[in-house]
Parts: sequence; structure tokens; C-alpha cells
Amino acid sequence: MFSSAFRGLIFVTALGGPSTAAAQSLDLAGRISASRIAVISDGDFVAQTYATGQLAPREAGFRDILTILSVIDGKVVSGAVPISNSVTAAPEILQMTKDGKTAFVTERLGERTEEGDTVRDLPPGRRLFAVDLSDSAAPRLADAAEIAAFPEGLSVSPDGRRIAVVSNTAEASFVQIIGYPGGRFGPVARFDLAALGITGSAPTPRGGVTATNVHWHPSGRVIAVNINTQNRVVFFKVGDANGQPNLRPWRNSVEVGADPFVGRFTPDGRHYLTSNWGRNFAAANLEGRIPETPSTVSVVRLADPEASTGVVAHHRLVARAVTDLSAEGIAISPDGRLVATVNMRGTAFPPASDRFQRDATVTLLSFDPVTGGIAKIADYPFDGSLPEGGSFDKTGDHFLAAVFQGHDGSGPETGAGLEVFRVVKGDADSGDRPALERLGRIPLPHGAHHVDLAGP
Repeated sequence: MFSSAFRGLIFVTALGGPSTAAAQSLDLAGRISASRIAVISDGDFVAQTYATGQLAPREAGFRDILTILSVIDGKVVSGAVPISNSVTAAPEILQMTKDGKTAFVTERLGERTEEGDTVRDLPPGRRLFAVDLSDSAAPRLADAAEIAAFPEGLSVSPDGRRIAVVSNTAEASFVQIIGYPGGRFGPVARFDLAALGITGSAPTPRGGVTATNVHWHPSGRVIAVNINTQNRVVFFKVGDANGQPNLRPWRNSVEVGADPFVGRFTPDGRHYLTSNWGRNFAAANLEGRIPETPSTVSVVRLADPEASTGVVAHHRLVARAVTDLSAEGIAISPDGRLVATVNMRGTAFPPASDRFQRDATVTLLSFDPVTGGIAKIADYPFDGSLPEGGSFDKTGDHFLAAVFQGHDGSGPETGAGLEVFRVVKGDADSGDRPALERLGRIPLPHGAHHVDLAGP
């Protein structure tokens, strides 16, 4: 576990020796309640690639890389391994097993070629990776599976034995379930969403159906899939037939806010929350696509899974709250009482744009696990470009947001890495509301866009 007991110790990195920045990183990492932190970074893009279409300058030397922070024999150790990935997907392309022994990553776009210098030159991604973390200083690629092109997000089952992935090819949107027995991938079970009743009539690929997020229910018997182009969430029961996984729709789909890019089940499994970005998919440029109104969070109360067949039970939209501009990642605290979204705001625009904003934010919201009520507490600004994913630590005492890069002239304290906040829990009896208190940044390789934590 990272704890205050490790502050002041030597920071050992697989990428180099001790440094001042590394020591500062340790001071922050030492506060985090987790035995392992995983961060995925995209080396092909820079923040303004969305506006210009140009990939990162080759001379910058950026790489697609997975960074692992662990505690070994009283020292915080950093290991890294090159793993293809893309920031163009939802943040949920990285997840570890609960014990922190394996990390899974998928790539929406493939690796840059020797000739490619624009986004159009990147090939479709088609791989799911498993990374063995048994040697914290030297994580290694354990296996790779070929899946349908353009995977958008993944989720690891609660028992760590299966990975669900959603992909959107030109012809169809798929849910794929892949077993991981004995440290190797099993066969890929592929389910066409159209064959499961999820269709559209729009004059666009797949009839306008795009799946951007999949998440396992804490029971391990249900998954949720976000159809962000149709502003809805669908639910499937996961079963087995002759030793192979199968899916069948579970009750009704639920219309939520505009562009529900990502979502999470609450720890008790009673609700599903979506972060609704609100993009205009008909727009032809960045200015038209990125909304000028704040994003929202929607709360869906799930039907009773034990209800008998003859009982009418539906999933229901029960609450909504406004967050901030261009929210991507969403996280729920371990006790289920706080929610956070990571908001890019105008940091994706070039500095010369009228819509450029230097500060991104984290929105903190309170949540009632019983009623599903949700309310915004405040936005907390920080310096940096294109932050996307975020996570609470295992005690809910800290929140970490992945920051893609710093602005021109930024040093390690405001460059790519993890922005770390202390969670002030508040006191209902005295009327003190929860809050976030900024602690600083853990510097990491360029392109950090999601973070996951594991272990006690």
C-alpha cells in the first residue's frame, strides 16, 4: 500500500535513476491508498492533434507506454512497458485485476508507421493486450488477442477471469467477451449488437449505433453498454451455454443525457451513472463538435434482478446533474457517496482559439446510494491539457486525474502526469460539505489519459 510511511524514501524507476521530480512524486504517491497504480499514455497525439490532424513531432520521442507504480521492499518502484493505445477512445481502455497482478489495455487506433504523420495515417486498432505485473520494475506483455477493429472500451469482470470489450467496425458494433485462464487469452466470443436488438435507422455507419463504454456489474452477471450516438444505455445478462459466454438483453434500455460517453455501476450495484459529454456528431470541425454547454451526469436505477418473469420491472432514469464543459472520465468513491468527473473544458483547442482555456477541472458531486439523488458540490480547476480518466483511491481519501500534457513552457509540476487531490469528506452533522484539496502532480510520460488503482 502507498501510505505516509513511505514518504521520504528513494524513488526507483525502471526508466532512470533517482531525481528531484521523482522524490516529489514519491511524496504524492506515498499518500495514495493502493498497492499499485497503472497509467496509460498515448505517444502519437499531442493535445492540438484534434484540431490540426498532425501527430506528435517524431523528434519529441514520445511513445505509447504503460507505467506502473508499486511498492517493493519499502521503495516506490516504477516500471514501464510499450503498449499500443489511443487517446481517441473513451478513457476506459485500461483496467487491472483487483489484485493488481495483470493489466489489460486495448487500442482503438494502431501503432504509427514510419511514414505516417497524420491521424489519417494511423491504422485501425485490433488488439487486446494482457500485461503481467508480477515484476513491478519490469512489467511484460503476457499475451495479445485479435478483436474487432476500433475497440472503444473494456471492462474486467469482478473475478478477473473475463474481459468485455466494445468495438465499432464499419459494418457493426460488437460486444466481445474473452476469457483469461492461466495467463493466456481464450477464444473471442463476439456478439453483434444488431442481432441483440440494438439497431438504428440513421444514414451513417451501423445505422448510427456506436458503443463507447462497457462495464461489469459488481455481481459479474450483467454488463452495461453505452450507445452514445443514441443517448441511451442497454443492459445484458451474461450467461454460459456449453462452456461459452452468451448475452441476452436485460429489461429495457434507458435514455440518458446527450452523448453518454462513459459510465459506471455504483459499488452496491443498485445504480448506473453515465457522464454525458454532449458533442454534436454532425459537425465537421472541432469547434462545431465540442459543446459550449456543460456536460451532465445521469443516474439510472436498475430493475430488481430477482424480480420474477411475470413482474413488470424496469430500469429508470431517476436523477441528473450538471458538471462542467467537456466531461470525459467518471469515477465513484468506494463508499458510493461521491462522484467525480474529469473535464477537459477548452484545453483541446489551440491557444489562438477564442475557445481555448488553460485550466481543466474536476467536478465533485454528492450521491445518495439509496435514492439515487445526485448534486454538484463544486468544480476544482488545475493547469493542463486534455485530462480524461480519473479514479478515487481505495479508501476514497484521494482522487487522481490523468493529465495528457502541460501547456507550452510547463515544468514537471504542471506537465503530463497525475493530478492528485485530497478528498475532504465533510461532516453532515455540522453541515460541512465534501471538497477536493489539490496536492500536486506526479510527473509521467507524455500522453497520460487514464489511471487505474489496485490492491488494498
